Order: sequence, then structure tokens, then C-alpha cells
Amino acid sequence: MKHNPFALGATLYMPATRDDIISVATGCKIPNLKSMVICLEDAVADDEIPLALQNLKQITDELSSKDNLTTKPLVFIRPRNTEMAQLIVDNYNLDGIDGFVFPKFTLSTLDEWARITSATNLIWMPTLETKDVFNATEMQKLADALFVHPMKDRIIALRIGGNDLMSVLGVRRSRTATIYHGPLGYVIKMLTCTFGAMGFALTSPVFELIETPSLLQEEIDQDLVHGLVGKTAIHPTQIDYIQSAWMVEPEEYEDALRILNSSKAVYQHAGAMCEPATHRQWAKNILERSKLFGINHPNKESLTI
Repeated sequence: MKHNPFALGATLYMPATRDDIISVATGCKIPNLKSMVICLEDAVADDEIPLALQNLKQITDELSSKDNLTTKPLVFIRPRNTEMAQLIVDNYNLDGIDGFVFPKFTLSTLDEWARITSATNLIWMPTLETKDVFNATEMQKLADALFVHPMKDRIIALRIGGNDLMSVLGVRRSRTATIYHGPLGYVIKMLTCTFGAMGFALTSPVFELIETPSLLQEEIDQDLVHGLVGKTAIHPTQIDYIQSAWMVEPEEYEDALRILNSSKAVYQHAGAMCEPATHRQWAKNILERSKLFGINHPNKESLTI
């Protein structure tokens, strides 16, 4: 079954050592959150791993017992490596978990991740964050392999690991410019063309500057231009900015309906050419976004469809 990547919205990362994960994962603490990741990798220090695993055991047990939740976000676990992933699959109750985020995902680890998750119903969110990501040829090989893989429909989206990719280059995010103004601007374009052309969705890198919402908004605007489906959040204050951006403008919604319902091969509307044969997928995406995030009616409460 293919999963809807727009359902991810803002994906909040939380270290597995936190004591408020259950309240977030059940939709109580942040009711509008659409997805979250319980992280055991970079967000957890080496000496905290035993505590994180113990905490995760309590979290998974409690979530597996709550089978009547209707508003909870999608919940993912990000294990440290394939060995930890295997330990979790073998020893934890994952009935309340939606999927795994695969760290440092490459073509060489694809079969191992497939083997580990084959007996589960876990959704895949592989993370592209190694030096291979800068090599367009290697990324095309990976996209080709995923396209024919028997478990490809488990992939809800591929995550672009911005901080790890910048670490490979020995640079850090600018405090005055979006990620598109640095070397990752090329990388994001290449990845969206390579994987997007094969039908895979990608999510935008984390924005680590918590106190610069105007720059966050500028970057989100570029995320939309590049066709990305969501964005990692590291703080709850970022969630509304991210998810509001994926609301649909009334004009976009009306255009989408016209395109999907038109019997004409080409027509003009609002000063632009509309060609249903080539704009159909865009129109479908607009309707999906409207169902999940609503329509942006000025001066009124947003309406969900």
C-alpha cells in the first residue's frame, strides 16, 4: 500500500530520552502535529543509549495499548544503526509505531533494512545524508534500485539530512540565508529531479535557527517551489509555520478542480496556459494538500475539505 507523503506535514524530532514523548505521540500535547520521530541517533549521546532504549521500551508498550486514538500523529523511530533496528524489531512491541527512519541510508544498506523490516508493517523514511548524496550517479543508482524494489510502496518519503550533508563539507547553516543559497541548493535540486522523476517524495532539511521565523518562512517558500512535501521541525514553534505553508490558496484549489474536470486539451485561465495532461499530477497534489491542511481563506478560519 502506497502512503501519502503530504500526511507528514511538520515532522517533529524528539530525543528518545525525553519524558514527554507519550503526551506528544498521543496527540495530547501538540494536537495539530502530523508526524514525529523518536530519535536514538544524533540526538542521543553515547552514554545515554541505555536510558534511551529503556525509555523507548516504555513508550512502545504504552502506545501499543492505545488502539482507539484517532488524532495521534504518525510516529517513527530513528534507530542508531541496523543493529539497533534489529534489536528493536526483535524485542519491542511496535503495534503503536508507524515506521522507521533509516539513518545514513545508502544503496549498500538497502537490502539490510529490507530484511530487518520484512516481517513488520513499518513504513520507511530513508534519510539521504552521506557523502554519496553529492554524487548524482550514485543517487540515480539508488533511485533505480528503489523503483524496482518489492518493498518500495513502504516508502512514504525520503528525508534530506541537511546537517549531516553540511558536516561532510565542513560547513554550517548560515544565520542570514536559506539552505538554498549554499551548496545544498544544488543537492536539493538534484535529488528532487532524480527521485521525484521516479515517483518518490522528499522532505526538506531541518531549520535549526529557532528565533528567525522570517528566514524559516523564506526557506519554506523555496521548499514548496522545489516540490518538497514536508519539513523537519526541531521545536514546536516551527510547526504552524511549516504546516500553514502547505495550505492551499483558493485560486490553486479552483485551478486544480478545473484541470481535473476539463475536457479540453489546453485552455487559458487567469493569464496562464493550462494543459490538463501535464498539470494533472500537480492538481492531484493540490487536492491532497487541501484535505490535510485546508484552504487559506483570507480573514476567515481555514476550511478543511
